[in-house]
Amino acid sequence: MQVRGLLLLLALILVVAAAAEAGKNKKEKAKKDGSKCEDWRWGPCVPNSKDCGLGYREGTCKDESKKLKCKIPCNWKKKFGADCKYKFESWGGCSAQTGLKTRSGILKKALYNAQCEEIVYVTKPCSSKIKSKSKAKKGKGKD
Repeated sequence: MQVRGLLLLLALILVVAAAAEAGKNKKEKAKKDGSKCEDWRWGPCVPNSKDCGLGYREGTCKDESKKLKCKIPCNWKKKFGADCKYKFESWGGCSAQTGLKTRSGILKKALYNAQCEEIVYVTKPCSSKIKSKSKAKKGKGKD
């Protein structure tokens, strides 16, 4: 019975030692990957090809530099930049003079300290089709 208890104690000690070593390795890895610099300046996301998709962003802090992976959605508003996120109002009415609809967007979030305009305006051509609000309903009556 004492041998069995001794083996159980030895196994418990080995498990605790292995867990402590794993925790130590995680801390060392975090120190190696992390940086003491806190004032990072990030550039825009630069796509690997064309003007959207996967790419990278470069950051600098004092004498350090890093590259982070990033992605520019292919339906992004190029005029505003991929790092400026806006909350847009509904589209306004169609202007008979210009043939355009307009709406405004208020800055919601500027990622990576991007320089963004507080309010932006966008336009799009008015629809040439007239949408009807109600459709004809087929009656379900007895013949």
